[in-house]
Amino acid sequence: MDKVKKITATVKKLASPEQAKILQSFFKTGPGQYGEGDIFWGLKVPTSRQIAKQFSDLSLAELSELISSPVHELRLIALFIAVNHYEQAKKFSEQKKIVRWYWRHRPQINNWDLVDLSAPKILGAYLRDYPSERQLLVFLSQSPNLWDRRSAIVATLTFINDGEFQPTLELVKIFLSAPEDLIHKASGWMLREVGKRDKKTLLIFLNKYVTQMPRTMLRYSIEHLSEAKRQKYLQKKRLV
Repeated sequence: MDKVKKITATVKKLASPEQAKILQSFFKTGPGQYGEGDIFWGLKVPTSRQIAKQFSDLSLAELSELISSPVHELRLIALFIAVNHYEQAKKFSEQKKIVRWYWRHRPQINNWDLVDLSAPKILGAYLRDYPSERQLLVFLSQSPNLWDRRSAIVATLTFINDGEFQPTLELVKIFLSAPEDLIHKASGWMLREVGKRDKKTLLIFLNKYVTQMPRTMLRYSIEHLSEAKRQKYLQKKRLV
């Protein structure tokens, strides 16, 4: 039995119909919802991580087969293995191959957990180290695809962790008019991360854009501020 079939058999053996129902509701897989049609077999993330460790030597070709599965957990396992490949890659040529693989399979990275658990560690890490290619973030931010745009903003978590905030702030400005709540949440999350490392930078941004920020984005961004400061910004938003 080949490795992809072994992974599939392992996941199927550990499947939990009860957990699958919970996950399908949590990840909004119903008609018209953002995860419409996604299939869950009911594995929890730590279990998927453990399976990925067991099969960490899959080739990119095998990962392409795995990530093409309609089963969410199999796509997640493929991404965990790809992240490990990227973290182990030492040469630019190796990193580039993995990023190209990731870019090619964007259509399969189609729910928020798949994006959030992979974009910072592959796309973000690559663009941190090779800033000449950061136009990819602009391309993604202008995509009609929700997951492309979420990938762009979440990838900047890697920059934030290194104390570089401007790429995040520029993307958040683009997303002030985004219609999707999932983009508002991701943008607010990244602003909150900026504020944890540099409160002044966050406050300067809030003072300038608070009245333009969607309410969800604002609430996420101010979670770590004092109650008095949170109320100050929420009141400013209400007065508009």
